[in-house]
Amino acid sequence: MDLNEIKEFLGEDWRRVEERIRLSLASDIKNLDLTNSIILSRSGKQLRPVLSLLVARACSGGCPTEYSYRYAAAAEMLHNATLLHDDVADSSDERRGVPTIRSMMGPSVSVLVGDYWLVKAMECIFSDEGDGNSRVTMIFSRTLSNLAEGEMLQLQKAESGDTDEQDYLRIIFSKTASLFEASCLSAAISVNASPEVERAVGEYAVALGMAFQIKDDIFDYSPVSTDIGKPVGVDVTEQKMTLPLIGALLGCGEDKACEIRRKVSEIGEHPEYRDEIIGFVRENGGLEYSSARLQEYVDKAVMALDILPDSMEKHYLSELASFVAKRLS
Repeated sequence: MDLNEIKEFLGEDWRRVEERIRLSLASDIKNLDLTNSIILSRSGKQLRPVLSLLVARACSGGCPTEYSYRYAAAAEMLHNATLLHDDVADSSDERRGVPTIRSMMGPSVSVLVGDYWLVKAMECIFSDEGDGNSRVTMIFSRTLSNLAEGEMLQLQKAESGDTDEQDYLRIIFSKTASLFEASCLSAAISVNASPEVERAVGEYAVALGMAFQIKDDIFDYSPVSTDIGKPVGVDVTEQKMTLPLIGALLGCGEDKACEIRRKVSEIGEHPEYRDEIIGFVRENGGLEYSSARLQEYVDKAVMALDILPDSMEKHYLSELASFVAKRLS
């Protein structure tokens, strides 16, 4: 499935979200406006605003509101703000196969522009004067808290080397699935969906976000070429223990597991451990374990949609779950 197909289906609604983003970011500071234009030209999948619009339409019989456009735009701007900050935290030179703002203009610019996008995202939410404002504000505020906590927990676990599956699931909920949830829940609120529909939409979004991140983490150990814009083995080089490695550790003895965990924690001084750890994951069922857990989340996401009436929007939401599992980038 091609995301451009969905954007074409969304038509004028999608164009209104793009226009909302562009207008929100406009600045008379030449360098800032130029930097924003560069980021917008590399906008990637734009999956979160696509999901947001699809949910708003699926919950309203195809009739999103002005608030729907604002919340979809806010989700995309918030996502890009986190990427600009992440590139500094991770010293990333490339993202999506192109140079990062950090590498082109320096870490200070990347942080400041990330702050600008974050503020503009929140302005899109605060501009709502309706009853949903306080709830949506709290949803996005909680997401920002989750993002920070997830990043800090991941750093803590990278130092201790004792990440287990429960830790991992908390990290990826906080860093990825929480923004999927905010994108879809705010969309449901924007069209006054019932509490039952809100709950279902939230379940769908969280499951989809978890699946999305698990797929990303599988890429890091994949023996086949992908187009994710980063080389294989980056996570383990950064001492991040993700699900493929955690799954592989479950199938080996305690002594071997302790040895692998030690090598992950020492990889900064011994980069030669990288290929050994990747080989261990591939040979001990780590990819298969992760793929099975991924499919569980995809199935959960699709089941959550049962409450929605049949529509093309519902069809595309279901297809996006399958897309997340099968994507190559």
